[in-house]
Amino acid sequence: MAEDHIIVAEGLKSILEDEFELIGIVADGRALVEAARQQKPDVIVADISMPLLNGLDAARQIKKEGLPVKIIFLTMHAEVPLATEAFRSGASGYLLKQSASQELITAIHEVVKGHSYVTPLITKDVLTFLMDVTREPEQQVIKLTPRQREVLQLVAEGRTMKEIASILEISTRTVEAHKYEMMQTLGVQTTAELIQYAIKIGLIPLSPPAPDQSQ
Repeated sequence: MAEDHIIVAEGLKSILEDEFELIGIVADGRALVEAARQQKPDVIVADISMPLLNGLDAARQIKKEGLPVKIIFLTMHAEVPLATEAFRSGASGYLLKQSASQELITAIHEVVKGHSYVTPLITKDVLTFLMDVTREPEQQVIKLTPRQREVLQLVAEGRTMKEIASILEISTRTVEAHKYEMMQTLGVQTTAELIQYAIKIGLIPLSPPAPDQSQ
């Protein structure tokens, strides 16, 4: 399970541990990818908005590595484009945090059987979105590489170029190059506009937590 809010994580633990074997809880997307590699769970329940690496890109990395895990997103984001992008990223289920606790248990059982699950709270809207053949895909998101999305999220979290370079294990010059290329691709002029874009596409929550300045 991946959830960066301790109270929410504890609540989910109490819901799930009576019916399932809970093998771990992590608080950020990078830890989630590593835990998936090491522990090889059957099902992952994750948020979309997580520090260091968002849930969508974490899911992409997990699926790219061929890990046979089912991923369920449990999130506050009710936006239909995000839900459809979650399934494109490899998710098997999508629920909202205002869903009833029993619904999460139902979703886990469904995805274990090989089915997909979308909360009834947005099912109709998701189907309408998918059936709208006139809708143009978000080309700007498509143009961003996985590495650029990682840099974008960390920039939006308020990390310095040096911190980003350390987290991604690349040079600060490479980080700056990715940032410049993103600004060119997205047609933005400032870091503030980059942050607004990251919020728009769900890489970070509306009010992202400030990074720990004590380090």
